[in-house]
Amino acid sequence: MRERYRNPVVVITGASSGIGRATALAFAERGAAVVLSARREQPLRDVAAACEQAGGKALVVPADVTNEAAVVEIARRAADAFGRLDVWVNNAAVTLFGLFEQTPSEPYRRVIETNLFGYIHGARAALAQFRRQGSGVLINVASMVSKIPEPYISAYVASKHAIRGFSQSLRQELAVLHARDIHVCTVMPATIDTPLFQHAGNYTGRAPRAMPPVYPPERVARTIVRLARTPRREIYVGSSAPQLALLSFLAPGLAERLLARSVDRLHLHHGRTAYATNGNLFTPMVEGTAATGGWKPRRERRFLRAAAVGLAALAPALLGFLWLRPRLSA
Repeated sequence: MRERYRNPVVVITGASSGIGRATALAFAERGAAVVLSARREQPLRDVAAACEQAGGKALVVPADVTNEAAVVEIARRAADAFGRLDVWVNNAAVTLFGLFEQTPSEPYRRVIETNLFGYIHGARAALAQFRRQGSGVLINVASMVSKIPEPYISAYVASKHAIRGFSQSLRQELAVLHARDIHVCTVMPATIDTPLFQHAGNYTGRAPRAMPPVYPPERVARTIVRLARTPRREIYVGSSAPQLALLSFLAPGLAERLLARSVDRLHLHHGRTAYATNGNLFTPMVEGTAATGGWKPRRERRFLRAAAVGLAALAPALLGFLWLRPRLSA
C-alpha cells in the first residue's frame, strides 16, 4: 500500500457533497485517481472537474448504494479504468429525525438500507478486489454515535452502531485469513459542517440544525487520507467525540441524560416549526452540493468545559475503583 500511495486509486461513495466531496479533493490534491459515486450525477461531475484541477484524475460513476449490483459496477469500472483499487471509502449516508414511535416504518428502513447495507455492498465489492490484489484499505465513515447514542435519530444511531460492529468483524475475519495487507478502518466524526442536516428526513415538527461543537469536513477528509497511508482500527474526529465516549464509559447514565438534554435543546429549533418530510431518503435533493452546510463551527469550548467538569467529578470515584479492584479480587 505504501508503494502505491503516491498515486492511489480511491473510490468514494457519497462524493457529491459533505465529507465525500472534501475527501475527494483532499486525495486529488495528492495526485490520487478518485472514483466518485453518489446518486446525483451533475454534482459529481462538478467535483470531478475540481479534482482534476487540483492535480488528480477523476471518474464519475453514479449509483445508489442500496443497489448491490450498482455498487459492484463501481468497483469494476474503477479497476478497468485504473488497473487496481487501493482505497474504498464507504461514506454515503442519510439521516432521519423523529421520535421512534412517531416515525413511519419506510423512512426508518431506508436509513438502515442506505447507511448499513450500502456499506455492506461497498465492503463486498472492495474486499473482492483487495483479495485479488492482496492489499487495500477499506475505510468506513461511521459517527461518534457509533458509541454514544442520541435521541431523535435512532435509525441513524442503529446503523452507525452496526457499522462499527461490522468493521470489527471484518478485521477479525481478515486476521483469520492472514490477509495482513488488507485493512478495515472506522472513522467516528463528531458533528460535522455538511448539508446532511438540510437533507435529513424529519418528523419532529421542529427544524434540525447541526449541534455544537461543529467541525469542518476537511478535518475528516485529512483523517481519511492519513488512514489510507497508515491504517488504524478506529479513530475519532473532533475533540468532543473522545471526551463524550470517555464520559459514557465512566458514567453511562449521566452521559445519556446529558446527550438527551443537549440534543433536545441544541439539535432541534424550539421556535422554528417544520413540515414532515422524507428529505433525500428516497429522492436526491437539488440543494446542498457543497462540502459545507453553512453551520458555523462554534461553542466548542463551552461544550468541552461541561464535559471536562463531568469527567473531573468522576475522577475520584474512578481512581478509587481502580485502587480497590485488585484488593477485592484477592
